[in-house]
Amino acid sequence: MGTGATGITGEADSVDAGPEWTGLPPGLLRLRRLLLVLWLVPLTLAVALLLTILAGPAWAAFALLPLAVLVWGWPMLGRNWRSWRYAERADDLLISRGVMWREETIVPYGRMQLVEVTSGPLERKFGLASLQLHTAAAATDARIPGLAPAEAERLRDRLTELGEARSAGL
Repeated sequence: MGTGATGITGEADSVDAGPEWTGLPPGLLRLRRLLLVLWLVPLTLAVALLLTILAGPAWAAFALLPLAVLVWGWPMLGRNWRSWRYAERADDLLISRGVMWREETIVPYGRMQLVEVTSGPLERKFGLASLQLHTAAAATDARIPGLAPAEAERLRDRLTELGEARSAGL
């Protein structure tokens, strides 16, 4: 009886372990924070200048609103970045994200129709790429932003290989 209970516990422990999650590289966080600063600092200066000219110096204090958004947004971007993760399982890919509203997407390998890697100019400058997964249902398309290009290509090749094997019924 003791041996049987140990076997059951061992199986439960392996089930409870769950998938091995992979987070996103820090380059994505740096890029998003840079964009936050590049948008809000000039906006703050422009609002301050326009309000000073058009309404007087007392009204220029409203220019602090975009600056407050910058101060609030900085740590929020960090929390959002830490919430993104993905895991490769035997039959599907899990993508989890979100701070207040957690969202977990499960994409079965056999349902994937197209896996593409994209990288815009800013992403290339920061050494990043995004992986886009397309399935038969448009609502289940999934995206993993901010991957290292080598990891995005490795993941694309692996997911394509697994998707072809699953759709062929192997």
